[in-house]
Amino acid sequence: MKNSVKRYLIKGILFCFVLFALVSLPEQKVSANRISDLEASIQEKEEAIDAAEKEKKELAAGLTSVENVKKELEKSKANLTAYVQELDAAVAEIQTKIENLNTQIADKEKAIAETKAELKEAEQDEADQYEAMQNRMQSIYEQGDNYYLELLSDSGSFADFLNKLDYIEQLSQYDNNLLLEYKSVVEYVSLCKTQLEVEQEVLNETKKAAEAEQAAMETLIGEKEAEILAYEKDITQKEQVIAAYEAEIAEQTSVIEALEAAVAADRASLWGERVYNGGMFCWPAPSYTRISDDYGYRNHPILNVQQFHTGVDMAAPGGTPILAAYDGVVVQAAYNASMGNYVMIDHGSELYTIYMHAQKLMVSPGDEVARGEQIATVGTTGRSTGNHLHFSVRLNGSYVSPWGYISKP
Repeated sequence: MKNSVKRYLIKGILFCFVLFALVSLPEQKVSANRISDLEASIQEKEEAIDAAEKEKKELAAGLTSVENVKKELEKSKANLTAYVQELDAAVAEIQTKIENLNTQIADKEKAIAETKAELKEAEQDEADQYEAMQNRMQSIYEQGDNYYLELLSDSGSFADFLNKLDYIEQLSQYDNNLLLEYKSVVEYVSLCKTQLEVEQEVLNETKKAAEAEQAAMETLIGEKEAEILAYEKDITQKEQVIAAYEAEIAEQTSVIEALEAAVAADRASLWGERVYNGGMFCWPAPSYTRISDDYGYRNHPILNVQQFHTGVDMAAPGGTPILAAYDGVVVQAAYNASMGNYVMIDHGSELYTIYMHAQKLMVSPGDEVARGEQIATVGTTGRSTGNHLHFSVRLNGSYVSPWGYISKP
């Protein structure tokens, strides 16, 4: 009887000891690095979500107000040249916004693709962790409630008892960390889904912003075209309009002649003497061959007077590439109220080509360019009423017909 009581007492003490050991275990981490990595990833996701939400709010705040721009432009409408300059500057600013938004769209699409890949990997990790949890629960169930107690009771010595107790502690740590790891993976999956949703919202808002800026730009360009046409159609000011047109051409020629003189004076020190070898020019507006206005004298449709057109106007959509007609050096790439954004290239032997009304310039003065290299994009900057390339050729200080150097593709 005494031995039986003694045996029960020993088992009771062992049970209490094991229970105390298991309950008082700190949250040890068998997979400390794994859980630490998950926690770092969770923090990164939370920061990424906050950044995306902030980005979404900033998009709306940065949109161009067409009405505000129009109010500012009203002040300069009395002077057509000043009006054109200010409106072109506003359009250039919008164009930069559009380019930045398109870059953001590309970056966001790339980020979404990466987040989708992360989500797929995280969901597979979650499934693997869940399966591991199920297997561990099945194992515990099959072992029964008294497994640990029986394991310790069967110890042959105190040293054996301590070894088994350590084993039980490690199992408990494993179970605890398995649960912690699973919870972290589940949280990470949830954050990946949230990030994907927010990034998609930002992408949609960015696309809307780009469309809104494009519409704003087109509205302002339309305003400018309407002002120029209204000015030219005012027959009561016929003489003034003719004089203004002649002054515009004279101003263009003055700028070009000054550049030619500068090149002639400094050619040796700038880039050496160039010789044009007589090759045929390439078509500077590829894929677009419609001529909206040809070189030479033509009758003005409204004023009914003869006017000289210094180049060939090639109608093409905005943003279409403009190519260097032949090898040369960029003499100038700048903005002028009449010519808009323009490029002037020295081909040697006193032969130059000029490309006017560009939307965007892609070269700088001093750049060496090759025949067929992109130098700008088609636009309607300066004194222009529609997207086109005004292409001029000058030889020995005078405008000459481009048809002597170029043919339609």
